[in-house]
Amino acid sequence: MFTTNPFTPLTLFVSPAVLQVYIVLMALAVAIGTLFDLIHGKKIKFFLQERKRTKAAAKRRLGAADMAAIAVRTLVHDIATFGEFCNNHRRISHVLMFYGFVLYLMMTIVMVFIYPTDTYAPAVLPILWNIGALMTLVGGYWFFFFLRVNVMHDGHSPWRLERADLFIVTLLASVTFALLLEVVAMAENVSATRVFAGIYLFFTTLLFVSVSWSKLPHMFYKPVMAFQRRVEEADGSSGLPAPATTGGDRCPPSHT
Repeated sequence: MFTTNPFTPLTLFVSPAVLQVYIVLMALAVAIGTLFDLIHGKKIKFFLQERKRTKAAAKRRLGAADMAAIAVRTLVHDIATFGEFCNNHRRISHVLMFYGFVLYLMMTIVMVFIYPTDTYAPAVLPILWNIGALMTLVGGYWFFFFLRVNVMHDGHSPWRLERADLFIVTLLASVTFALLLEVVAMAENVSATRVFAGIYLFFTTLLFVSVSWSKLPHMFYKPVMAFQRRVEEADGSSGLPAPATTGGDRCPPSHT
């Protein structure tokens, strides 16, 4: 149980080649959507203008060793462990979502491209796929119901949805129906499998084609902005106040 390829039932309705093309198209949708958001939202223009301003305002020149050290700190603190979040619960939820979804996505690609018609692919693959899906859902539902800003600070109902919630809602729906599809397929109910497969593919498609209107591109912007902020602090061009605590921590004690 939960050790067989969860995508094999889909090959009853579509060929493995169609599933592979579908994944490629979704990857292109993310790339095109992100590029559109960069250009249409004038984010590229903002990044270039900000870089030009900070370069002119720099008080000291950073060498290659300085830049390498900043890149490592950014990777370890801001990217790998989501150190930008002061609230530890929010930080943990994002760690679960990010690493869970990456694991889930990687196992999906491996099973669809390498073992498309093999129900008994190496057991470790579907096990890791399920672990990744569960991590995503634990972190995602925790964030959705308790940690969103308008829910935690403004007292709004978690069911009150805004445009900013498009990514988390489609992500949770896609992964939830992926697990439900797996369970239904185990019961060998062909009609139910078709229905859940359709719902799963609908929300998965919506997740990736709605990039220009969701917060998904922020996953790509935040590392760049985090690196730039650390560069500005190091070369003296930052317009932000200096950290109030030792070690550059901007989080108040109540949030750590």
